Amino acid sequence: MPEQSRPVGTHVPVGRNLVAGAFRTAQELGCEAVQVFVGNPRGWALSNGDPKVDADFRAATAEAGMRVLVHTPYLVNLGSPTPKTYESSVAVVAHNLRRGVEIGAEGVVVHTGSYVDPAGGPERHATALRQVHDGLMPVLDALDPDDDATPWLLLEPTAGQGRSLCAGVEDLAAYLDALEHHPRVGICLDTCHVFAAGAPLDEAGGASATVDRIVEIAGGGRLRLIHANDSKDVRGAFKDRHEKIGQGHIGTGAFSELFAHPATAGVPFILETPGSRGADDPDLPLLKRLRG
Repeated sequence: MPEQSRPVGTHVPVGRNLVAGAFRTAQELGCEAVQVFVGNPRGWALSNGDPKVDADFRAATAEAGMRVLVHTPYLVNLGSPTPKTYESSVAVVAHNLRRGVEIGAEGVVVHTGSYVDPAGGPERHATALRQVHDGLMPVLDALDPDDDATPWLLLEPTAGQGRSLCAGVEDLAAYLDALEHHPRVGICLDTCHVFAAGAPLDEAGGASATVDRIVEIAGGGRLRLIHANDSKDVRGAFKDRHEKIGQGHIGTGAFSELFAHPATAGVPFILETPGSRGADDPDLPLLKRLRG
């Protein structure tokens, strides 16, 4: 990772294809980093890419110095008690990692999931974490951690709704243990999610303390992506409702702290806020000002 910058961007639709759609949109918006889906975000189909388009996208983003991230579909839940959902989730993660290599992505984001069962207690939680281990370790072990083209698998803790396996920062310890602290597993910090799960991002020093705790739990170098989102709801509400930067309950101070923290050096900041793909949306320029 380059140490001198914290590139900012947003999640963009692929549209016609990665080059004519995603890359062109990202350029028009002034993105320094971009996040995409490589298939239907609400389906299980494993979509193959066009080798020429993939190569053109890799070349275009490399020439522009644009960092690339992939987000797995929303249906993925490695803690699901439903065998079909679990098996499909493992297959989708493996497929997205392969597509990440093909399009030049540095990371593939996956939601950490839920054990679903409302009657489930500690035993069900432990079973779900074993599922995470058994499903992902063969996928991770097939990666080459010494190859710079190998994407990181980026764990994104959820907002705490339902029976979350990993809500907020503290739950990362058990999840990383389940994955044996694999050298290609990193963290995606979604500011709305951790705030919803109780992180005090709305207090002075709260964002810095949150990152400090991530580093303490996960170790240095594992924080690889920030999803920069304000929150429509108050801290600890366990609701995943994104708001525009500075217009929610988190406020701009947290983002200034995140940009200033040594552990975010070289880490991309990706918007997932309402309207962030719009040509006149203020969030991307605002992030650049907060970074400056």
